[in-house]
Amino acid sequence: MLNIALFGPPGAGKGTQSKYLVEKYNLTYISTGDILRVEIAEGSELGNKAKNIIAAGRLVSDDLIVQIIEKKILAEKKDGILFDGFPRTVVQAYILDGLLLKLDTSLSMMLSLEVPKEELITRLLERGKSSGRSDDNLTVIQSRLKEYEEKTMPLVDFYKDRGKYIAINGVGDINDITNHLNDAIEKTLKRTYFNIVVTGKPGSGRGTQAKRIADQYNLAYISTGKLMRQEIADGTELGKACQRFMEKGDLVPDEFPIRIIEQAIRNNPHVNGFVFKGFPRTLVQAYILDGLLKKIDSEVNLAVQLQTTTLEAIRRLSGRSKTTKARTYDMSTDVIIHRLEEWEGIIKKDVVSFYKNQNKIIQMHGDDDDGSVFERVDAAIAPIISQYLEK
Repeated sequence: MLNIALFGPPGAGKGTQSKYLVEKYNLTYISTGDILRVEIAEGSELGNKAKNIIAAGRLVSDDLIVQIIEKKILAEKKDGILFDGFPRTVVQAYILDGLLLKLDTSLSMMLSLEVPKEELITRLLERGKSSGRSDDNLTVIQSRLKEYEEKTMPLVDFYKDRGKYIAINGVGDINDITNHLNDAIEKTLKRTYFNIVVTGKPGSGRGTQAKRIADQYNLAYISTGKLMRQEIADGTELGKACQRFMEKGDLVPDEFPIRIIEQAIRNNPHVNGFVFKGFPRTLVQAYILDGLLKKIDSEVNLAVQLQTTTLEAIRRLSGRSKTTKARTYDMSTDVIIHRLEEWEGIIKKDVVSFYKNQNKIIQMHGDDDDGSVFERVDAAIAPIISQYLEK
């Protein structure tokens, strides 16, 4: 589905552009003010609740608004949704995330019509002359623009962090502005992510090969272990919590890698996809990763398992313990064995089977030197990833 939040201050031209976008892309038009009035006029249960709240001089709650929005979306069942005037706050943005997740979709983008304040005031005053609207006078206009800046502008950072904010010049010929909107939408519709999980026992060369894959195909390399070690080095509370588990070679509770992965995805909106190393390590984490990628309308496309002998893995980990790349869990033979047992008992049995059952896994011999292993890995994944990204 194509789901758009059209953003902009009063007078930016959202109404004009909304009509065009709704028709061109067959979208359900969601304007909270409009659908509230319709529900009240129809005397529906939700409408009567809203009417009583308004009559009592109170604001309609987000809880009631989201119910009315959901009802409208389910009734029309079009190719997507255009939100005009919603969300207005960061809290409503989180509410929208939850609603769309419930509907098995997500927000595709926020398109923001950028217009200088002086131009907005001029437009609204002119509109007041022709429409006779009492709220189009200078005092009210300045108050509305101030409220917009204070309450709604934080949404800019919210959607920028998620790589979904697109600024559109809202000054100029209406058709030119429409073309700019179209260009942004078409570019987003063509964007696809290719996501790879690189797995294998400790010492199999997962990190090395994952980095090479990422560099080769402009994918973001996400190593939960590396990111956690950075948190530890920075002395953050998250790092301290992770350190207690990592020193023993145990799995870190899921809440920590989830937070790290979400942030890493948000920080890399312009890559071709992601390469995950060190996650998932359990069946539950495999489902979690599916959920995280669903938020960007994506999925795990391929898993690469590097197969090495236990003796080779121990040799590599022991060797690394004597270098500057040593990990705390490389220093103890007992911890190394514990991690290898964890691989055999949990990761291999659950995670590898998970991707095998989906016909998404490529198993690759990994005992050779790094260059030879990558040549084989690249030869296996190149036809798949190239074909996918060219769609």
